[in-house]
Amino acid sequence: MSKILICGAKVLGGEPQDVLIDGETIAEVGVGLSAEGAEVVEAGGKVLLPGLVDLHTHLREPGREDSETVLTGTRAAASGGYTAVFAMANTFPVADTAGVVEQVYRLGQEHGYCDVQPIGAVTVGLEGRKLAELGAMHESAAGVTVFSDDGKCVDDAVIMRRALEYVKAFGGVVAQHAQEPRLTEGAQMNEGVVSAELGLGGWPAVAEESVIARDVLLAEHVGSRVHICHLSTAGSVEIVRWAKSRGIQVTAEVTPHHLLLTDELVRTYNPVYKVNPPLRTERDVHALREALADGTIDIVATDHAPHPHEDKDCEWAAAAMGMVGLETALSVVQETMVDTGLLDWAGVADRMSVKPAQIGQAIGHGRPVSAGEPANLTLVDTEYRGSVDPAGFASRSRNTPYEGRELPGRVTHTWLRGKATLVDGKLT
Repeated sequence: MSKILICGAKVLGGEPQDVLIDGETIAEVGVGLSAEGAEVVEAGGKVLLPGLVDLHTHLREPGREDSETVLTGTRAAASGGYTAVFAMANTFPVADTAGVVEQVYRLGQEHGYCDVQPIGAVTVGLEGRKLAELGAMHESAAGVTVFSDDGKCVDDAVIMRRALEYVKAFGGVVAQHAQEPRLTEGAQMNEGVVSAELGLGGWPAVAEESVIARDVLLAEHVGSRVHICHLSTAGSVEIVRWAKSRGIQVTAEVTPHHLLLTDELVRTYNPVYKVNPPLRTERDVHALREALADGTIDIVATDHAPHPHEDKDCEWAAAAMGMVGLETALSVVQETMVDTGLLDWAGVADRMSVKPAQIGQAIGHGRPVSAGEPANLTLVDTEYRGSVDPAGFASRSRNTPYEGRELPGRVTHTWLRGKATLVDGKLT
C-alpha cells in the first residue's frame, strides 16, 4: 500500500500521536487520523524518531567483502534504525578518486536499505603525502562533501591546511582521525594504570589531544570546517569546548562504545575490546557523556568496523582494531544517556539524526517528523530489554563487545522514504 498509518507513536518521546505516510512523504501528524486506505502499524506507545544518520561507517566494499559489503552493511544499518550512512574511504582501492566513490554510491542505490554517502580520502592512498582528487569527488555523481583518511591521521600540518582550504570552496568538511603517529608507535591500549599493570604499550591521551588542538587552530586560521572523529578523552572535550567558545567551526563525534566501556575490560585480553582510539578510563567516559549532553560533542557516530572472525580470534597484539556498532548503537545510547537522564528522546534525535545529517549535508534526512517531510523514520520499543546475540546480526561480521550483555531498546520498524526496510524487527 502507498499509505501507512502509524498509530499511537510517541513522536520524539512526546504524547502519542498518529503519523500518516503517503508515498515517500509524511502527509499528516495528529490524533485520531483516519486509517481509510492505509496499512496500519500499531505503535502502542513506541518512540518514533527521524531515521538515524551515521557519519562514520566502514562498509569495506570494495576490497574487503569478507568483512562487510554495501548490501550487508546497509541491512545492518536498517536493523539499527538508520536511513543514511557515510561510508569511510579506507577501502581497497582507497576511495580517493571520483570513480571509486561513484562505485560505492551506486551500490548503495542498488540495494536500497539505506542511503549511502561515500566519504572521500583526504590524501592519495591514505598516505598523507599528496591531496586526493577532492574537487573531482565533490563534482562526481556521489557529490562528496566529507573527506577523511580515517584509520590514519593527516599528521602533516601543511597537507591538513591545504585540505581545509580546498574544501572551504564548496562548503565541505575534513573529518580528522586524531592520532599523532609518533606518540602511538607500538601502542596496544590506553596509557594508564591498566596498561602499566598488564605490560601493554600505552596509547596516551595527548596523542589525540595534540592533533585536535592543532587542527582547530588551523580551521580558525583558514576559516574552514573541521570535524573530529571518535573523540575519546576528557582533555579532547576541553579543547573542543574552548574552540567552540572562540567561534571556530569545529564539530565532534563520540562512539557508543566510548560512552559505555572502559580500559578495565582489556584485563580480559579479549581482542573484541581492541579498538582505535582505545577504550579509555571511567573519568573519560563520564566527561564524554556530559559533553554529549551539553552539546560540546555534536553527534554519536558508530565507527562500525567489521572484521572477519580470524582477524579477531587471535592473540591481542595481532588482532585487528574495531567493533561493529550499527545494530546496537541506539540501545547503548539509551543505556548511557536516556536511562541516566542526560538526554531525552528529542536530544537523541538531535545527536543521532538531525546534526549528523547537517554536518554531512545528507539531503532529506534528519528532518522534523511533520507533514510534508520525507518519510525517513524509525520506531523504537524503548521498554524492551534483551541480551545481545550477534548470531542474529545482519552485518557480515560479529565482532561486537556486547555479546550476552543485556541492553535496553529495540528498533522494530524503519522506513526509507516511506518504504519499510524493517518490519517487526525483520528486514524486508
